Parts: sequence; structure tokens; C-alpha cells
Amino acid sequence: MTVGVLVMAYGTPRDRDDIETYYTDIRRGRPPTPELLADLVRRYDRLGGTFPLREITDRQIAALRHALGGGHVVALGTKHSLPKVEDGVRELAAAGVERIVGLVLAPHYSQFSIGEYADRAAKAGAEHGLAVDTIASWHLLPAYLAFLHRAVTNALATVPVGSRVLFTAHSLPERILASGDPYPAQLRETATAVAAAAGLDDVAVGWQSAGRTPEPWLGPDVLDVVRDCAAAGAAGLVVCACGFVADHLEVAYDLDIEAASLARELGLPFARTASVNDDADVMTALAELVAQR
Repeated sequence: MTVGVLVMAYGTPRDRDDIETYYTDIRRGRPPTPELLADLVRRYDRLGGTFPLREITDRQIAALRHALGGGHVVALGTKHSLPKVEDGVRELAAAGVERIVGLVLAPHYSQFSIGEYADRAAKAGAEHGLAVDTIASWHLLPAYLAFLHRAVTNALATVPVGSRVLFTAHSLPERILASGDPYPAQLRETATAVAAAAGLDDVAVGWQSAGRTPEPWLGPDVLDVVRDCAAAGAAGLVVCACGFVADHLEVAYDLDIEAASLARELGLPFARTASVNDDADVMTALAELVAQR
């Protein structure tokens, strides 16, 4: 049996000219206001006009394909750029696969994130007579936790002893709590496991990169935590963005530029842990997780 592997990721603009199309897709077809568009362009410009996520995603795909070996056909499908999730399913169907395993490059499950990927993949698969089995989450994958443990330990070595560690993920609207969505609990489970391995006294969980909508989003926001730590005279702060697996905009701008700048302004020693990117151990473990399905 030839198994298709649909690797799903958020997506990214290809270049500066693609930002508006990308942003419009995120907004479900509603073009951004000139002000919102200008702000997003400014953020990419602060990264030197680079769009790192696609290159990192391509490296992750290559690592997964190598680790899976023969008997698997691997395709990419993204949520907000090309190729879309549906394009990835179409590619696998054209390759003659008999079933598809879906893997989202995000560790924690929410119906608003991995759930949406899985629904889109299943619907597209049905159109080709293919079942799509998407892995719900991998937030306690041992290789992933081991990577985070090393990353936290290395970051702590760059700030004063006694610095606080904050584990973060992309915020979602607070309304997910009413449905019992497991996303916040899974983030805390990841944080608790890493904190135990690193010998940390407490577990601090926060959120970042909230959407610009009127409704409330999960908090505390990482920038508020930076302010609180500085006001409390904390030795320093390490942010472990464990909800992300690549050095994309929400890490390279929201943390490395925005949060780090605020920490400098407040005199708070600050560090951010390394991202998974295409770490060989994690990619191999994810390939084994796929193979087991």
C-alpha cells in the first residue's frame, strides 16, 4: 500500500507583493484595511524583507521525506498560501496513494487550528475517494520535549540566575474555553513536562500574537508578562515559544524584536529559546509517528 503523507502548515507570503493576498486569505476573503496592511508589511520589512517560513517548511518536508523513506509520498498543504491543503491532497491523489496520514506542523490541538486543517483535509480527501487520518497532536512527543528541555537550558545560561521561564503559544479567542477546547491544557502539559525536566520551580504559561479583533483573546499576553516581570524586579525572563516550530514572523518579530525591545527598555534581561525548525531528532520522531499510523 502506498501511503500519502500530507504535511500541513500555516503558510506564508512568497514575497512583498504577496502579502496582501496572504493577509486577505487569513481574513477569510476580507481585504485588510490600508493601515493593517501597512503594519504587516512593516513587520516583514523589519526582518529585512525576508519570508523565512517557507524555506524552513521546505527543510522540514525534506527531513520528513528522508526519514520516512520508501512507501510514502509526501506533499505540502498550507492553510493560507500556495499550495493549499486541497492542493496537497490533489497531488497525493494524482500520485496514486491509497490512504493519507495528515501531520500538522503545530504540536497542540485546537478545533480552531489543527481541527480546521483536519476538516479541510478530510473534505478534500473525500472528493478523491481517500480517507485522511490527521494526527491530532504531538505536544508530549519525547523528542520534542527533549528539544525544548535543551533549548530552555541553553537560554537560561545566557541570563542571570533565577530568571523566570515563560512558555507561550499563539493566542486564540477566549470563546474556545466555553467548548472545552484542549488547547490551553495541552500547552500547560508541555510546559509542565519541560519544567520538570529542567528542574524549574514553577510553570508560567502565556500567549502571544493575538489577532486584531474586538473579541477577547487568551492571556496573559507575553508583552504584559515582560512588564510584570520588570515591575517585580525579576532577575530576567526566558520565553520558550513551544507552540511554534519555526522561526517565522510570530517568533522573529513578535519575540525577537517587539518583546526583546520592550525588555531592553525596561532593563529586564531577556532571551528566547531556539525553535525546532528542521531539528533532525524531532523530524525523525514525527516521521515515526506518521509511520505508526
